[in-house]
Amino acid sequence: MLIDTPTGRPATAESTPTVTEPTNAPSRRRHDDAPDTASLFTRMAALAEGPERDAVRDELVTAWLPMAHRIAGRFRDRGESVEDLRQVAALGLVKAIDRFDPERGAFESYAVPTITGEVKRHFRDRMWALRVPRRVQELRNKVRVARRELTQNPGSPEPSTADIAAHTGLTEEEVGAGMEALESFSTLSLDAELSAGDDGYSLADTLGSADNSYDVVVDRESAKEGLRRLPERERAILYMRFFEDMTQSRIADQLGISQMHVSRLISRSCARVRDEAMGRRPARRGDRGGPAGRDGSR
Repeated sequence: MLIDTPTGRPATAESTPTVTEPTNAPSRRRHDDAPDTASLFTRMAALAEGPERDAVRDELVTAWLPMAHRIAGRFRDRGESVEDLRQVAALGLVKAIDRFDPERGAFESYAVPTITGEVKRHFRDRMWALRVPRRVQELRNKVRVARRELTQNPGSPEPSTADIAAHTGLTEEEVGAGMEALESFSTLSLDAELSAGDDGYSLADTLGSADNSYDVVVDRESAKEGLRRLPERERAILYMRFFEDMTQSRIADQLGISQMHVSRLISRSCARVRDEAMGRRPARRGDRGGPAGRDGSR
């Protein structure tokens, strides 16, 4: 009752009042993989969840699977096997069948963009060797399409960044990011040779290694201010202990104090310098007038 198949196909004048028949008829003439399944969709829409509905759904998938395979074939030779692309297109077909409303037009006009979008999403999410933000992927696609459109005429020069920006409405910084992403779809092996000569070297040979000396420099610079703020005798004790490699007993004999006192001063001084280097500066009043001042540390 919703679709009159006998009167919808042959007569153009009779199909003019409807919106879906004129757009659907040319696609049926172009492709042999667009079957007439309107009655099956109407039947499935009227069925509740259950075995009968699943059977109708499977019949629709089987009927439209050749069209999904045809769409998958458009994306061959892009680094993915045809069999995998067909699996992705079949998944898009199932989604289109589940979401299609038979009262809103022809299924083909809904299924084609749905399946195509599923295949493109597969390339966007699964085929990049490295995880690239979606924004950068979209910039890459815009730049790629713009370059093709600007060079489609014979003899057209290679468009500049400014030309692509003006054509797409993007900024030159965005165009630059998109152009970099054009070369980032796949990665280069670290073992790849960068020179064709006898002294060829690989990409791994150009990479540096971590130098632990930088950490020493950072530690020294971080501790410098804290050492300067220590009392003179505590700085002398630390110098004798860590730079002249003197034992605590020898330091105690030289300063005329006990070895235990030297040990406490070293521990307290190191803790104070460490706290200041880490951004946890102790209160100076407690250091000067507290218990540390009563033990003769000054």
